[in-house]
Amino acid sequence: MQQEEDGHQPVGSHSGNTATETGQEVTGFGPHDAGMTIDFPEPTRIPVNGVELEVFEAGRQNAGNPVVLCHGWPEHAFSWRHQLPALAAAGYHVIAPNQRGYGNSSCPPDVTDYDIAHLSGDLVALLDHYGYQDATFVGHDWGAFVVWGLTLLHPDRVNGVVALSVPYQERGELPWIESMEAALGADFYFVHFNRQPGVADAVFGENTFRFLRNLYRKNVPLAEPKPGNALVNLARAETPRGEPVMSDSELAVFVSAFESTGFTGGINWYRNLDRNWRLLADVDPIIRQPALMIYGDRDTVARAERLTEFVPDVEVVTLDCGHWIQQEKPEETNQAILGWLGRRASA
Repeated sequence: MQQEEDGHQPVGSHSGNTATETGQEVTGFGPHDAGMTIDFPEPTRIPVNGVELEVFEAGRQNAGNPVVLCHGWPEHAFSWRHQLPALAAAGYHVIAPNQRGYGNSSCPPDVTDYDIAHLSGDLVALLDHYGYQDATFVGHDWGAFVVWGLTLLHPDRVNGVVALSVPYQERGELPWIESMEAALGADFYFVHFNRQPGVADAVFGENTFRFLRNLYRKNVPLAEPKPGNALVNLARAETPRGEPVMSDSELAVFVSAFESTGFTGGINWYRNLDRNWRLLADVDPIIRQPALMIYGDRDTVARAERLTEFVPDVEVVTLDCGHWIQQEKPEETNQAILGWLGRRASA
């Protein structure tokens, strides 16, 4: 859920064998790359809030100490592959759902099925499924927006917030898309997704591998913006810029997932921004839970200038990376989260 237009983007599991343009096949979630193995747990499909979510877990033996990891766009629970084992080893029951519209989770047909009431309702129902009154929620990109919204709408179900990349969003006087259209124009991808429904979805679907390969990059050199929707341009670009964030076999997991689902479910989250603005009109806008905000110093998502006014009990950490924080800097991300959790526990 990015707020400034660039080739990076912010604000999915498919376990079959799917050949991609990498020339590799990916089977399940045990990708092997040059001697490296990343183990990822087998999923469970859990009925919640009128849908089913595909959920990955680690540290079930740590029941009673839950941490829920919420991915962004166009991501997948697999984006937390480095965090699940670290958090589980530290004594947490780690729950990483593919949220509605992603992977083998349900993809409801109506756009309004993806508003903040539904998305936060899924997470509340997930806690109910496990018998938890509350949990610490960690969100990256769009997942961070959902976690902030969940905390506003259901404050009794959240005992702490960790947000990566996307800070708390002030509601403002104008609906968010209307405000972005006035400031950034019709080609800004948030606006484009809303005003030209289906157009970007089709381009991304026709160029799934190319789009995701070109998107998941780091150390991307600055360049003059070209006319049109930057993400549509990115999906059509033949040559990626910068360096890859992940290995070919890791990327293949994302490609396989989106080849199965398409992109519309995830893009529908964007199509509810103004609806969300209205749904949040009457809630207390202050986040009263302790929070950790992790920024990437080369991320183009705008920082919140007044973060402490809305999130008074917040610690801020900045890592030397771009937008894909937990994948670009997994060890540093784990240290930041575990350090913050440890300080909370000792306090």
